[in-house]
Amino acid sequence: MTIDRAALQAAIARLAAAMERDFDLLNSADGALGDGDLGVTMTRGMHAIVDRADDLPDDLGLALLACAQAFTKSSGSSYGTLLAKGMMTMAKGVKGRTEIAAAEVSGLVAAARDQMQALGKAEIGGKTVLDSLDAVAQATAGKTDPAEVADAAARAVDDALDAFRERKATIGRARIFGDKSVGRDDPGMLAMARIVKAVADREG
Repeated sequence: MTIDRAALQAAIARLAAAMERDFDLLNSADGALGDGDLGVTMTRGMHAIVDRADDLPDDLGLALLACAQAFTKSSGSSYGTLLAKGMMTMAKGVKGRTEIAAAEVSGLVAAARDQMQALGKAEIGGKTVLDSLDAVAQATAGKTDPAEVADAAARAVDDALDAFRERKATIGRARIFGDKSVGRDDPGMLAMARIVKAVADREG
């Protein structure tokens, strides 16, 4: 089984539904350590992508680029900008192709992580979305079976939340809250957990 246009469209539908479902959760988490609008950012972004979904080309690079552009137009938030950068990075990696093997997921996620890190000038270990992506890249490395890749990715984002929950945020807006960030999930990491599990079809 490979990832193609139909699989991408199905993932978009699941992700849009998940962001609608988690609207209040993400806003609340972001309200504790940020601006309180992460749910708004994610639902608006997914609405914009859904509007383009039926017209996405078979070329997955162009399809992902269209998704990134739609998301960018919907939101000027820092998180939205980072996500769009990640999608654009993946788009470049698969340009001209109509299928992606499950074995390529780790490398694509790692590439997105690195470019998002460069854009945000952050470090791994700072309790940010980068730590979630790093966990996914490592957990899926070397795996070729689609179900195993999906399972590993879903576990990795939950494990990352658990691993960083009691740590103090040292990067991004959350660092302003200092010790108050201890015991709370980073909003960006929480959103990425919901994103990955929806895309992997491993909700619950």
